Amino acid sequence: MSSGQKKRNFQIEAFKHKVVVDPKYADKTWKILEHAIHEIYNHNASGLSFEELYRNAYNMVLHKFGEKLYSGLVSTMTFHLQTMSKSIEAAHGGSFLEELNSKWSDHNKALQMIRDILMYMDRTFIPSTHKTPVHELGLNLWRDNVVHSDKIQTRLLNTLLELILRERTGEVINRGLMRNIIKMLMDLGPSVYQEDFEKPFLEVSADFYRAESQEFIECSDCGDYLKKAERRLNEEIERVSHYLDVKSEAKITNVVEKEMIANHMLGLVHMENSGLVKMLLDDKFDDLGRMYNLFRRVSNGLSTIRDVMTSHIRDTGKQLVTDPEKSKNPVEFVECLLEKRDKYDKIISLAFGNDKTFQNALNSSFEYFINLNPRSPEYISLFVDDKLRKGLKGVKEEDIETILDKVMMLFRYLQEKDVFEKYYKQHLAKRLLSGKTVSDDAERSLIVKLKTECGYQFTSKLEGMFTDMKTSQDTMQGFYAAYGAELANGPTLVVQVLTTGSWPTQSSITCNLPSEMLSLCEKFRSFYLGTHTGRRLSWQTNMGTADLRATFGNGQKYELNVSTYQMCVLMLFNSSDSLNYREIEQATEIPSSDLKRCLQSLACVKGKNVLRKEPMSKDIGEDDAFSVNDKFTSKLRKVKIGTVVAQKESEPEKQETRQRVEEDRKPQIEAAIVRIMKSRRVLDHNNIIAEVTKQLQSRFLANPGEIKKRIESLIERDFLERDNADRRLYRYLA
Repeated sequence: MSSGQKKRNFQIEAFKHKVVVDPKYADKTWKILEHAIHEIYNHNASGLSFEELYRNAYNMVLHKFGEKLYSGLVSTMTFHLQTMSKSIEAAHGGSFLEELNSKWSDHNKALQMIRDILMYMDRTFIPSTHKTPVHELGLNLWRDNVVHSDKIQTRLLNTLLELILRERTGEVINRGLMRNIIKMLMDLGPSVYQEDFEKPFLEVSADFYRAESQEFIECSDCGDYLKKAERRLNEEIERVSHYLDVKSEAKITNVVEKEMIANHMLGLVHMENSGLVKMLLDDKFDDLGRMYNLFRRVSNGLSTIRDVMTSHIRDTGKQLVTDPEKSKNPVEFVECLLEKRDKYDKIISLAFGNDKTFQNALNSSFEYFINLNPRSPEYISLFVDDKLRKGLKGVKEEDIETILDKVMMLFRYLQEKDVFEKYYKQHLAKRLLSGKTVSDDAERSLIVKLKTECGYQFTSKLEGMFTDMKTSQDTMQGFYAAYGAELANGPTLVVQVLTTGSWPTQSSITCNLPSEMLSLCEKFRSFYLGTHTGRRLSWQTNMGTADLRATFGNGQKYELNVSTYQMCVLMLFNSSDSLNYREIEQATEIPSSDLKRCLQSLACVKGKNVLRKEPMSKDIGEDDAFSVNDKFTSKLRKVKIGTVVAQKESEPEKQETRQRVEEDRKPQIEAAIVRIMKSRRVLDHNNIIAEVTKQLQSRFLANPGEIKKRIESLIERDFLERDNADRRLYRYLA
């Protein structure tokens, strides 16, 4: 076709001659179809020709008799359904549901065949007239004539609810039949299932579980009640999977959770002799896990458990750290803390699924009560000292790491980390100088952990202590290389040269050394100062040890390992048989408190009493007389005589340490104020306090009063100035 030609529209016209249809055609055809429907419902469908029936239905629609066909279908199906309804109503007892199920199955099969016969009507007449499709129509008619009939609707609901109640009380019911009936309600549409069954089912269930939970709680302990609640919950979930709509699961579990758990939460948690606290005390991991899993299903469930657990940990922790008996032994004190921590770590891991919120609650509780005892930093350091002195002998490397990690965990809770550092440094110094440390690797490992936690500043001096120990070995080799021959017959001297800044500050207390030692010390001084210019040496006699060879009256020879002070005292008895306390004090010039402890350990400790004291008593008096104990014997050739020391600091020592800590804090607070003001330029008083506290909290909790004093000091030294208009405002002076 050329583009120039005009397009022609084709039109199909009706036949010119009129097609005449038999006036009785519609009635005759409908009679055939009606008969077929009756036969289908009467189970006689095998003799029917579906092809012929389809053609008849097709022709009726084609000849505009669709309305007659549709209304005929409605009345015929209604007739049969009403007959079925009467049959179902007549069924008694258990056969009621079976009859309903049987008739429902019949109706479904009939509906399928009828839909096939009337397929053409379904496809053309029904959409054009907006009528209900055949299958849906069949369901609606079943709903209206059977399920919603006066004598069936209530009876059906009561029967279903009664069967469920029987199943809940332990009877076995026909679940297959239940599944079919519930499926029927679901097939009739969501609203039928919900209104005719689900809503009443949930209401009855709520009443059932409300009563049962009340009964359970009156006759069960908490653990048993939780087992029953868990069993009921699982039963309902299983029931849904067997014969209810899957969407009902959330609704019915919600009912059980509300009635059995949410409404009794506080009663269960605080139940006397079996509630949460009792479970925690008795390590009831299974019961705790069950409580966690059930309570997590309801709102505020976990926070209820968490609050009670936190309160319990804080109360018991407070009792522990404030118990004067526990504080008598620092090592036991820390071991109790670690046991407590291990216990709750295990509970959170095994019962609470490692829930982060529970771990955070545990951490905050420990931080709270550890800092209630101002001596916690000292005790943790003493625990480390005990372990690194003797407690780790024969322990595997991995176990050592575990112990150190636990110590670090407690260390993180301390607000006054600088106090721990002070004590740790003192204890480390004593271990290194007395050669008592079990493992250098363990010592260094802990320092690395502290460095990771608090930065280089925290551990630089500790590392300096190890450096000094190594340097001192080299220095002694040099000394004996220079003077070896000259010193061959005299006493042997081992000196550790300590850098003043790295080691804990010790007040330099001198005592009168025996003449043999004094000359040796002077030789070392001249050697050392000859090789190191511009340095000063001061002897720390209170930190040294000595090995003495002693011969007693019975000819027995022993090697005594003693402190420097003890050596000074014992050497006096080479020239005197008996000395009183005042003479010893005058000859040695050892401070009174140290001398008394020293004499106590030499004369009053059974098995180590190389001196005899008159009169015999545990305390040292100023008039006591001392002489060599000629009858001294020991199974060991080498006898170690320790000094009687208070493991913990005495009150004056504690005050002195606290004072040193406070002094050390001043420059740190000032440095923080200057850093903050340098970047902010102008800041009000409250914000400075808040920022300084935040910056320093990794080392200690700064006292607002002390921060105020440091601000005043910086104003006096012209680092800061007050604003003229607002006296609470500070400016930084460059």
